[in-house]
Amino acid sequence: MYRTVTRQIAVRVEPFYLDDRSEPAENRYVWAYRITIDNQSDDFVQLLSRHWRITDAAGRVEEVQGDGVVGEQPELNPGDSYQYTSGCPLTTPSGIMSGRYTMRNEHGETFDIAIPTFSLDIPDRTRTVN
Repeated sequence: MYRTVTRQIAVRVEPFYLDDRSEPAENRYVWAYRITIDNQSDDFVQLLSRHWRITDAAGRVEEVQGDGVVGEQPELNPGDSYQYTSGCPLTTPSGIMSGRYTMRNEHGETFDIAIPTFSLDIPDRTRTVN
């Protein structure tokens, strides 16, 4: 699990490899990641947008930006949590993701919070396939 806190908003990430959706013989490796956002501040906040930087094992970088997450722009009161799951395909067996969310508080101020950099790795890379 990966975790970071910005302005008393904690972001936790748990990536996991999707063996059943991956096809290594075709250079297709798929991960999902579960993100939990905990509003530990005293302010109401809303997640407005996301920005991802995805780097595969060959050093290729893809930038992904957009409104909200999984079609939502969640609102979090103090003490609230929001969790979602999304995914990432790569053409290499590993990579890393990093990013940020743009938030707005109850005073109309917008600010960025960090998403911790996390690794996309196939578990037990020494296993053999029969």
